[in-house]
Amino acid sequence: MTTNISGNDKTITVLKAAWIIAVVTVISKLIGFIRDIVIANYYGASLVSDAYYYAYQIPSLSLILLGGVGGPFHSATVAIFSKLIPSLKEKPPQEVNKLYSVFMTATTIFFLILSIILFIFSREIMSVIISGSSEELINLAAAHLRIMTPLLIIGGIVGIYYGILIIYKQFMLPNLSPIIMSAAIIGIVIAVPSDHKGYALAWATTIGAILQLIIQYPNVRKLGFVWKPDFNFFNNPNFRAVNELLFPAVLSSTVGQIHIYVDMFFTSSISEGAWTAIGYANRVFQFPVGILVTAFLVPLFPIFSRLVAENDTEGIKSYFNKGVGVLFFAAIPIIIGILTVGYDAVKLVFEHGAFDRNATIMVTEALWFLSFSILPYVFRDSVTRVYYSFNDSATPFIVAFSSIVLKYLLNFIFIMKLHMGVGGIMLSTSLVTLFNAVVLGIFILKKIKMDYKSLFVNLFKMCCAGVITLGLCWFVKGLMSAGLIRLIAVAVICTVSYTALNLIFEMEYAKELAKRLKSKLIKI
Repeated sequence: MTTNISGNDKTITVLKAAWIIAVVTVISKLIGFIRDIVIANYYGASLVSDAYYYAYQIPSLSLILLGGVGGPFHSATVAIFSKLIPSLKEKPPQEVNKLYSVFMTATTIFFLILSIILFIFSREIMSVIISGSSEELINLAAAHLRIMTPLLIIGGIVGIYYGILIIYKQFMLPNLSPIIMSAAIIGIVIAVPSDHKGYALAWATTIGAILQLIIQYPNVRKLGFVWKPDFNFFNNPNFRAVNELLFPAVLSSTVGQIHIYVDMFFTSSISEGAWTAIGYANRVFQFPVGILVTAFLVPLFPIFSRLVAENDTEGIKSYFNKGVGVLFFAAIPIIIGILTVGYDAVKLVFEHGAFDRNATIMVTEALWFLSFSILPYVFRDSVTRVYYSFNDSATPFIVAFSSIVLKYLLNFIFIMKLHMGVGGIMLSTSLVTLFNAVVLGIFILKKIKMDYKSLFVNLFKMCCAGVITLGLCWFVKGLMSAGLIRLIAVAVICTVSYTALNLIFEMEYAKELAKRLKSKLIKI
């Protein structure tokens, strides 16, 4: 009985932490969205913005993928250090501080060498990645890359800081940290005179990353972690354990980046502003979908892990179907919104200043094709958490790695043969996401026999409701002129009709939504 209470209390604590993270993620994405609006207003989809976004892909690998919350450096730090720290109320013992110093020293040296290489060979690197572009774009991207090379060093260190802070249950600071960079970019881009904005984005990004590092340091130091350069890389068993976790995790994180480099290679041959348009489409896509996935999968992950430990296969299947079902239910209206008023929304939010009608069309086209990836995207991310719960990170890595060839072939067909432009890049992304979702969904059956029948029967009903709702939204859209009123009207019609149709089809998610709305109205 005592064990059960303890387990429940632990689950409640995890869920509360997950709720905090989800709320902070919403705030972070809102600030990031404002940052994108400011950049769009001052740069549009232009040569300068293309150069910045092409160059940023390399340092962002360190700062966001490797060093971000949930990245390899954060995960390895939590996994190893949490086992060595005897008490969170006391200063870390000498053994832990020694490991911290060795880890920090190795990380700094590795990324410092990498930064120097990137700085020296920046033009050669960019000429390979965007070989189909003009000399002007390649030179401009190389200059941006040189300015942002410090991000590589900062990314690894920040990742270690994140891990330490989260071990000590300081969840707010790591998740608020990305807001610092967004705020720096917004402030600097607005403040810099128009005739000096060429490299302002690169400098603002670098300054923002430095501020991220500075804001983490006092809390880490206060906890008792002191970095004294230590080069004992080969005789420290704990450091070997860190590397055993870190290496495969880094490989997994870089696979997604390889997909991006493949896209960059093909996009460079399309038109000026194409890569910027794809970047904005991804940001608009991630705003609702990223929040949705984070809000549901963060609390579900520890539940999956606990159920695996208890060998409760029925519980895993039940929670998986509930979680993915809710994600599917919420994702379909997002797809409907993109297909009906995606253009209106992009125009309303971004089409100001240097961001012209042509840029709006490119972003909308990319967004339309990307919207088809939403359903496989949420399924893939959900089933990946089940793999991790079984301590299997190899299978998701192998599947993702195998899809690189598929990504290249699809891009070649859609861009070089069919000349589909940015829509082709996004269509290949959607098909690769579908491929990953299907393969992972099949392979997980070796570990646990999932109840896919009920999940996809419900999805079929939701899609039927979605198709009818899509038709109603198109009809309403045709009756109104473009603008905010049309956006609001379509949103209302979409929400009401989609929910009503799902109630008719007796979908439990719609019943739960209606129940909650009714209780809220009664309270008012």
